[in-house]
Amino acid sequence: MTNTTTLPQVLHFTDPGLREQIEAMPEGTALIGISTTGRAIAVDLNAESPHILVCTATGGGSTTVLRSLTAQFLHQGAHALVLDVKRISHLWAKALPTVTHRGNIAGIHDALLGLADELKRRNQLPDHDLADIPRLIVAIDFAGGTLHQLTRYWETFRQHDDPQTSPAVTALEEALWTGRSARVHVLLDGNPRTSILGAAHELFATVILARFTADTWRRLAPIASPAPKSSKQPGSAHIVQNGTSHPAQLLLMTDAEAAEWLTATAAKED
Repeated sequence: MTNTTTLPQVLHFTDPGLREQIEAMPEGTALIGISTTGRAIAVDLNAESPHILVCTATGGGSTTVLRSLTAQFLHQGAHALVLDVKRISHLWAKALPTVTHRGNIAGIHDALLGLADELKRRNQLPDHDLADIPRLIVAIDFAGGTLHQLTRYWETFRQHDDPQTSPAVTALEEALWTGRSARVHVLLDGNPRTSILGAAHELFATVILARFTADTWRRLAPIASPAPKSSKQPGSAHIVQNGTSHPAQLLLMTDAEAAEWLTATAAKED
């Protein structure tokens, strides 16, 4: 891509040459967007960023970011657990063979308990065996609402001797703390509060912020202060990595584009 001094107005998956650039990225690396200098801003799950936090106001594009990143990792051979409490935000993923999609809160609860078992299994494997297991992406849309619903759901049948904290929430915390060693990575859409996730919210080495308030910036990107001016331009965001903020235009990938791309990928592998 050529350098420019302004953000591209829109960055579509179908832009000339962009799909080829994405497909050439190493395994575990995905394009987030293009910065004001024209540089591709990517995340490398094998390096400093085992987990990614996306925090935007309504209409800021968080669902699109989760879709485009998850799709890129799936294209590289990863599997995914997509937790979609709204039930309609990630319909693109439901028919894919390497994706487990859960929408109702009971299903999300059970899926996270299964994640805890999978984490334990993976962490007991020798390194040479773990390297042959597909990377697992845990994509959580509307995480704040999901976590609150999980807490209320647990209260409906928790017994006197059961832990007070929902075991599903505990499983998510464990994935954040030990996921790197198990090739498990959390992509979380939300504004995590310490009252639910504890200190685990600090484990997101890549933070993507759009349509944010000054308070949100201070909490989630304190090293990259002061807070820049938030933009309402569609796809415009700040990507914070290693304490540096990169104003960027995010990659836009539609439901249909993600589904068609990954279906074509699966067909080639067969």
